[in-house]
Amino acid sequence: MAMDKKDNKDSVENRIEKLRAGIEYHNRKYYIEDDPEISDLEFDRLMQELEDLERQNPAMVTPESPTQRVGGQPVAGFSQSSHTVPMLSIDNTYSEEEVREFDARIRRWLRDAVPRYIVEQKIDGVSASLRYERGLLKLGLSRGDGRRGDDITHNLRTVRDIPLRIHPSGHAVPEILEIRGEVYMTNTELSRLNKLQADRGERIFANCRNATAGSLKLLDPAQCALRGLRFFAYGEGELKGIDLSCHNAFLRLLMDFGVPVVRHSGVLENIDDALNFCQDLLEKRDTFDYETDGIVIKVNDFAQRETLGTTSKSPRWVMAYKVELWQASTRIREINVQVGKTGTLTPVAELETVEIAGTKVSRANLHNADEISRKDIRIGDTVIVEKAGKIIPHVVRVELEKRSGTEKPYRFPTKCPTCNGEVARDEGGVYIRCINPSCPAQLKERLRFYASRQAMDIEGLGPALIDQLVDRGIVGSLTDLYTLTAEVLAGLDRMGEKSAENIIQAIATSKNRGLTRVLTALGIRHVGEHNAALLAGEFGDIDALMEAPVDFLAQIPGVGPIVAESVFKFFRSEAGIRTIESLKQNGLDMTQDKTTHSLSTDSAIKGKTFVLTGAMETFGRTELEERIRSQGGKATSSVSRNTDYVVAGSNPGSKLDKAKKLGIKILNEEEFYTMFNPDKGDGK
Repeated sequence: MAMDKKDNKDSVENRIEKLRAGIEYHNRKYYIEDDPEISDLEFDRLMQELEDLERQNPAMVTPESPTQRVGGQPVAGFSQSSHTVPMLSIDNTYSEEEVREFDARIRRWLRDAVPRYIVEQKIDGVSASLRYERGLLKLGLSRGDGRRGDDITHNLRTVRDIPLRIHPSGHAVPEILEIRGEVYMTNTELSRLNKLQADRGERIFANCRNATAGSLKLLDPAQCALRGLRFFAYGEGELKGIDLSCHNAFLRLLMDFGVPVVRHSGVLENIDDALNFCQDLLEKRDTFDYETDGIVIKVNDFAQRETLGTTSKSPRWVMAYKVELWQASTRIREINVQVGKTGTLTPVAELETVEIAGTKVSRANLHNADEISRKDIRIGDTVIVEKAGKIIPHVVRVELEKRSGTEKPYRFPTKCPTCNGEVARDEGGVYIRCINPSCPAQLKERLRFYASRQAMDIEGLGPALIDQLVDRGIVGSLTDLYTLTAEVLAGLDRMGEKSAENIIQAIATSKNRGLTRVLTALGIRHVGEHNAALLAGEFGDIDALMEAPVDFLAQIPGVGPIVAESVFKFFRSEAGIRTIESLKQNGLDMTQDKTTHSLSTDSAIKGKTFVLTGAMETFGRTELEERIRSQGGKATSSVSRNTDYVVAGSNPGSKLDKAKKLGIKILNEEEFYTMFNPDKGDGK
C-alpha cells in the first residue's frame, strides 16, 4: 500500500513537472519567439490542470511554478532596496550632429582603439531591474533614483515575458544575473484596458507609459496581471559566473536563456552605419504595436566601456538618439486604398482634419490589411494619430472607449480598386498586390518615381501631367516617355509650347544619367539608390548585370540574397527584358565606369565629410552625394566640427553661416567639381 502511495506521488510529481515545462515552453514560443504552436484554449487547459494538481498537492508548489505569477498576496506597501550596480540615466539628443560629436569624443578617449556600435530601439515604458540568483528570480526593482528602487517583484512576476527561472540552454546557470530592461504595454492592450476602465467609470490612461507605470504601482499582483504588461531586456547589472567581452554576446545569452531583448542591430563598424540603422528603425517604428521614442547607440566592447567610464549621471559609452513625437485624437471618415509602383495596395485613413505639431493632418498610413485587423480599426472610429519627425502620420491605436456602435468594419478589397484586376498576397508576407502589369495606377506611380530627383530627374514631368499622359493613352510604359514630342505635350491641358519644349529637353537630358540612376529609376523591388550604386559599380554596364547568375549577385558585398533574387527575376522577366531593350533603342546610356564606384586610393574626396547646401546648377543634390560616396567620402545633412567641406550653391541658408563660424572650408560648385577631376577642373 505504501508503495502504491509513493508511486502515485511520483506520478503526480512527474505530471506537474511535465506541465510546468510544457507551459514554460509554450510561453516562450508565444511571448519570446512570436511563433505559438497551440491555441489559447489548449494553453488554458494545461494551466488549469496544473492549478488543480497544485491545489490538491500544496506541498509540491514551488515559487517558480507558472501558477505563482499571480499567486501572491497583496503587499502592504513598497519597500526599497539598493541597486548593486547603479541604474544611471543616459544622455540624449535629437540631432545627428550631436550623435557624430558623441562618436568623436569616444574616439578621442579611446585613442588608438576603434569603437564598434550596437543600435537598439528605445522602448517608451518603465525601466526595471531583475535579479536572478542561481537561475531563480529573486528581486525586481524599479529604477528609482538610480541608486535605490522600489521592490516591485510581486508585479514583475506577473509579466509573462519575464521567466521566473532561467534555463541553461547549453550554458552554465550564473550565480548572479541582473538584467536591466523596460516594462511596457502594447497599444492594443491599452485600447482594451481603457475600454474596461471606461466601462467601470475609472480613469482613462493617456498613453502606454502612464498605464505601465500605474500598473507597476498596484499593491495587488492579481490586478497587475490583468494589465497584460510585457518586457524587453537591454542591459546588465551585477554579473557573477558569466565571462563575456561584449554587449552583443550578452544579448545572445539572454535570448538563449529565454529572455526577450529589444530589437537591435548586429555589431556596426562605424557611426555612419549606426546612423543608417537608426534611420531604418525609425522608419519602421510605426509598424510595431508598442511605443518607442528613439534609438539607443552603445559601444559594444565591455573593455572599451570600462575605459570610457561614467559621469555622475550617465555612462559615456551610450547615447539616445530621440525623435520628436506628437499625437492627437481624431476620427476616421473613410478608408481608401492606394496602388503603388510595384502594385502594393496601401490603405489610407481619411481623417477629420486635426492639427499636429503646427501642420494640418487629414490622412494617415494604415500600412496593410493585417494592421487594420490587428488594431481593429473601423470606419468612424476615434483614433490616436501620431506624427514623428518626417515620417508619414500613422494611426497608433483605436480609442475603444469612445465607440458608439455605429462604426463599420473595413473589408479589404479583393480586386484592384483601379483596374479591377486580380490581387495576391506576398508569399509569407503581409502585403497584397495588384498583379496586373497593365494597371494604370501602377504605371502612374512608376512614372512619378522614374521622373523624380533621386531617379532620372526629369524636371517638369509632375503628377498632373503624368495623369493626363496615362489617362489619354499617350504613355503606356516608362519607355514611351522617349517617344513624346513637343507637339503632343503642347496639346495637353495647361501646357504651352515653351513648357512642352522644356520637358522634351529634360527627357532627352535624362538619357545621360548613367547606370546607377537607371537602376534606381526602374523600381526593381528592394533596389534603391544604395543597391543601385553597388550593382552599377560592380558591373559597369547593363548587359553584364543582366547576364549575372543569382549566386554571383548575392555574393556582392551589401547586396545579399533577397536583393539578388529580385534583380535576377526582373532581368529574366519578359517585361524587364522588353524595358531594357526599349531603353537601349531610345539611346539611354546604361554604362558606368566601374572605378567610379570603387574607393580610389588617391581621391581627394576619400575620407572627407561634405555638407551640400543651397541649389546646385549642374547636378542635383542626390547625384552629387552619390559622387561623394563613390569616391570614398561622406555626405551628411548637418554641419559640425567633423565637417571638412561645405559646398554652397545659390541661397545656401543657415548651414553656410554655421560653417563660417566653425571655420570650415567652403567650396563653390566649380571648386567642388575640380576635386573630382583636377586635370579638367569641371568634374563633369
